[in-house]
Formats: sequence, structure tokens, C-alpha cells
Amino acid sequence: MKVGIFGSECRPSTLAVVKRLFDKLLIIGAEIYIDASYYRMLSLSWTGDMPCVGVLEGEDWHLDIALSVGGDGTFLRTVARINRRAFPILGINTGRLGFLADVSDDRLEQTLDEIAARCYRVEERTLLRLQVDAHPFKGYPYALNEIAVLKRDSSSMITIHTFVGEDYLTSYQADGLVVATPTGSTAYSMSVNGPIIVPQSHTMVLSPVAPHSLNVRPLIIPDDERLTLRVESRNRSFLIALDGRSEVMPAGISLSIAKAEYTAKVIKRSRHTFYETLREKLMWGADIRIVDSHKL
Repeated sequence: MKVGIFGSECRPSTLAVVKRLFDKLLIIGAEIYIDASYYRMLSLSWTGDMPCVGVLEGEDWHLDIALSVGGDGTFLRTVARINRRAFPILGINTGRLGFLADVSDDRLEQTLDEIAARCYRVEERTLLRLQVDAHPFKGYPYALNEIAVLKRDSSSMITIHTFVGEDYLTSYQADGLVVATPTGSTAYSMSVNGPIIVPQSHTMVLSPVAPHSLNVRPLIIPDDERLTLRVESRNRSFLIALDGRSEVMPAGISLSIAKAEYTAKVIKRSRHTFYETLREKLMWGADIRIVDSHKL
């Protein structure tokens, strides 16, 4: 089994988890490959030889599975690095909340044993594709979580003329608009009061950021629709952000957002469900009085 390791930071606590990860992968007989940028980062703190077969440079490589070590931001960068390759990704959480990277370090060895025994499931997650007329987005034009149209810095609100298919929806006057997948419904969209959506639902959600009108609410639409956005801004520019990767765009151009032609494959433990993740990460049902008492 060829296993690729991807990451974006190397704190002492993270390094300890990586060493445990390598030890367990060797025990289960995996071939270890490390993404080139992460390999260089690890090399600054590693003593001795790293137990890897090779380093993943360029684009000509293939794996059986990928392991993303970090938080959800690292997972999103791993998705972009893997691009259209059809192997699945497991998120190992060394960050904080972690909806995508949801395997905690205390479950690391058990989870890898399950993977070696092929006791896991693979969920296909929808991505969004951005197309821009006359001013192409320079980076990876796909997003697993969300595509956000935002005002720049402290400038006044922007106006986002929005069409669903051929139908005019509305003109949002707001600080921005977040177009999220079900996967991204627990990310930026949730922070602006968007709904939580089960990952397997074939939908996307439009969540305005600080709208001028109190009547404007998040809207869920089928993911086979195509959105067209035209942005007006007093300073003649705005930000477009795909999973946090942002670029400045000139006002007046047309943005097209639609479901991507491929999906991201995410490894989940067989007995672990999305509802369990919600209870754990959002502390649903927990008595906040008991939680706070442990901090005293």
C-alpha cells in the first residue's frame, strides 16, 4: 500500500504525532511517500533518516491513499495538491476543531489498523468550480468548502447581482456572499449563520455576509444549478476566495459557479458518522456548566 503524507506545519507536538504515524505505517507494511514541501519542512527538525521510500515532486505520481496531517486548512490544501487523482484522503487532526481532519491523535493507531484491514468507507464530496470571464482566476479554480465573494478591507459593502440558472434571484448588498458545498456548511458558511447540511445531500448554500437587509436569509439550492454573479463595488474591485485562497478581481466581471466535474474522496471510519462528528465538535448535548467547571 502506497501512502502519501501531506502537511503544512511542524510544531513539536505535530512532530511527535508524525513519528508515531511513521512507526505505525512501518508496522502495517506501508510504503511511505512524503510531499516535497512537507519533507523539506520536516527535515529542519528531524534527527536521523526519515523512513520514506520517496518524495512527491511535480505532478507525475500516484498513491493508494493520502494522509493529511494538520487541521482542516491542511486538508483543503491536500485536496488542491491531489487535484483530480482518484485516491482517497484521511485527515489526521493535530489542529483544533477539525470536521475534515477528524481523526484525533489518540485514535491514530487504531484508525491505521482499520485502514490496513480495509475496514473503512470512502465518501465522495462535491467540489465547486469557478469560471471568470476576461480575468481568469490564477490559482486552483476548485473549492471543497466554499467560494466567497467579499469586499476588500474596510471598504463599503458590495452589491452582488445573483442569477440561478437563467433566473434572477436578487442583488445582495452585503460585505460578501459565501457559496458553500455541504462539506463547507460547517466552515465559513456556518460562521455567517448558514445552515448545517449533511455531506451526502446534493445541494449548495448561498449565505450572505452581513447583509444590509434583515430580510435576506441563506438559501439552499440543488447543486446541478449554475450560479452567475456580477459584482459592483465603489472601489472598483473585490476579493474572490476559494477555500481561503484569495485574489483581487475588478468589479463588473461575471463569475460562474457550478458543481465540479470530479469529486474529492474522503476516508471515514466505518463506525463513525457525520452526526457523531457534530456532537463531538459542536458539543451538542453537552452541559456547558460542567465543561466550564473543569476550567476553574
